[in-house]
Amino acid sequence: MGQVVFLVAIVLATYLLLYLPQQRKTKALNQMLAALQEGDEVYLNAGIHGFITALEDQIAWVEVAPGTDLKVSRSAIAGVINVDDSAEADKD
Repeated sequence: MGQVVFLVAIVLATYLLLYLPQQRKTKALNQMLAALQEGDEVYLNAGIHGFITALEDQIAWVEVAPGTDLKVSRSAIAGVINVDDSAEADKD
């Protein structure tokens, strides 16, 4: 009986510590990708920073230098840089 309780505890701990946080992270990433707009400053998984110039269904055009646009998958976008937060951090 003690072995069954231990096994259930291990499965529950695995779910709470591994699966649930990953599920939340994936949900937040999908929400961020759905909310992308032209003009957003983003960074890609490769570490490249740029501004979104155009959005298609699963494609984003990211300007990385004046006159230089990259055609990337939306899934390659790792995050959006919030200009307001970084400006407030510089004040501190």
